[in-house]
This record gives sequence, structure tokens and C-alpha cells, in this order.
Amino acid sequence: METTTKTPGVPTLSIQNLTVSYQAKRGAVQAVRNITLDIQRGEALALIGESGSGKTTMGLSLVRLLPSNASISQGRLIYRRVDAGKPVREIDVLALKTDELRQYRWKECAMVFQAALNAFNPVLKISEQFADTSKAHGYIQGKALEERAFHLLKLVRLEPSRVWNGYAHELSGGMRQRVLIALSLLLEPQLIILDEPTTALDILTQRNIMNVLKDLRTQLDFSLIFISHDLSLAAELADRVATMYAGEIVELSDVYTTFKNPLHPYTIGLIHAVPTLAAHRDNVTSIPGSPPDLINMPTGCKFHPRCPLADERCKRDDPTLETVETVNGAEHKVACWHWKSARAKLTSER
Repeated sequence: METTTKTPGVPTLSIQNLTVSYQAKRGAVQAVRNITLDIQRGEALALIGESGSGKTTMGLSLVRLLPSNASISQGRLIYRRVDAGKPVREIDVLALKTDELRQYRWKECAMVFQAALNAFNPVLKISEQFADTSKAHGYIQGKALEERAFHLLKLVRLEPSRVWNGYAHELSGGMRQRVLIALSLLLEPQLIILDEPTTALDILTQRNIMNVLKDLRTQLDFSLIFISHDLSLAAELADRVATMYAGEIVELSDVYTTFKNPLHPYTIGLIHAVPTLAAHRDNVTSIPGSPPDLINMPTGCKFHPRCPLADERCKRDDPTLETVETVNGAEHKVACWHWKSARAKLTSER
């Protein structure tokens, strides 16, 4: 379902009260709960958190690639495409029918998965993968397609002639990941979702891919959602950081504020669990306990069984994500009853 509007400065994607659950034998797995978030034009948002916090489920829901046992019980996804000299096109993603959804995927919003080899057809050459994607969306063909593909392959620092007529299994992991990034940009989408794009790659290849992504954002001006549990990569690539726990966003701010002045005890715990060159090894601590059972959630704040600041109110009442301060025009949102105490504790530890 698509409409047009001339409202300037609108977000590329508006996520409103998104809730996603999986049906299991024991009951409903509450993977994503009541997430409201705007992705601005040209910004990079990092989703961080432990495995099982709902990051990938959220990414999959934005392109409606959830498995058959998953359902979106509530919420809206409003995508807006901005082209120079044209009215803004507004798309209600959850209302799209089959053919409309196929056009939305990859042409408006593309997702790059961590297992790049699984994303390619093993019996097709790289050139055929590009041609199939372009043909499915009524895009350019022939010489024009080859020229655009070669341009994108050069942007991701590959030699086009080396990979164009090869197969995915003939490429290294880093090369496959970069080919997949180039393929995701073929149809000029305005939103790219990257799900752990550097997992299982060596440190030098990770560095190469991060540099590629930063260069691409500068040149092509697309919005980016970066899903990762690697905080160092998120700190380097993101403009804003959203911390997820038990399917909710518990903290949201710009990247500098998140890593220098975190307010949620969970975000603080994640940062303290990462070793640094300057810190002594005794200063590296893990978060006690385990993430909650997403079928039988704890009462109140879902982090309270693991939180050093938890009290009776935390066990009883679930805090909502609220703006607690604004620094240099950037909002800092947190879902915690004791964020002031968390800040004081962090300050004293420094």
C-alpha cells in the first residue's frame, strides 16, 4: 500500500509499537516487544545486545522474512522513499501484497546476512546472480547492468573481472561478503540492514569491510541498520546505538553518549565486558546470570534478576523507554528506574 506526501525531512523508516512472537510448543516466544523507532535518512543505527535479545528478529521483520511460526501481532512499519524533485513515497510495509512485497525487498530495503555463502545460488555465476536480481525487479539488463555491477564491485574494493564470471564458492569469505554488499546496492535501496556482516571473518577482513561500509555511506547516502554483538564495530560505524534486551530497546542515544556515558545497567555491563588495550584485565567483568526465558518473562523490569541496582519497584513495575536528557540536540532515552544511580556508580568506578 503506497501513498505520496510532500512532507520534508521525514524518516526513511518509522517503526511503531512493533511486536513479534514465535509459536513454540511451550507457548509464545516474545522475541520483539513494543519497539518504536525512527531511522533517519542517511544515518547508521547499531542494534547491540546478547544473542537472543531480538536483534535479528527485528531486522527480519523489517523485510518480512520471518519464518512461518512467527507473527507480527501489532505495530506498523512505514517506509518512505525520497527521490530528488519528486514527492515522498510512503509505503505501509505490513500491508504489502506478494508482488508489492517482492518489489519492496531489495529495491527499497535490502538485507545482508552473516552467512554470505548461503545467500547465493551455488550453481549460478556472480554475473547471473546480478542479472536475476535485476530482471526480477524490472531493472536494467545487458551492458548497462554490467557497467553498474562493475561500478559497485569497485566500490567494495573488488576487481570485477576476477569475480564476475566466478561462483560464490570460489571466493573467500570476505570477498563473498563484499559481493553480497554490492548486490544489495544494485537496485539503489535507501535502507540497508546488515546482520553480523563480519562474523567468522579474520580481523583484517573485518577492517576492510568496515572501511568499505563507511566509504559506501559517504558516496551513496543510504540509511543503515547494523546488527552486531561486537561493540567495537558498532562504535566505529554507527551514528546512534540502540541497546536491546529481552526483545525491547532499553537504551537509545548517539554513539558517543552511549559508550562514554551509558545510563542503563545492561549497557554498562556490556561495555565493561569488552577488554580494552588500556584497561587492566581485572576491570573486565561479565554480566551475571543469563537472559530471561522469553516465554515466561520475569515480572517488572526484565533485567532485574541480573541487575545490581534492582529493588522491589524493579521487580514489580516495568519501566518504559523515556527521554531523560538531551545533549547537543541528541536525545538520550533509557528504560530504567535507577538510571541516575547507574550514572553515579559508573562515575565512581572511573
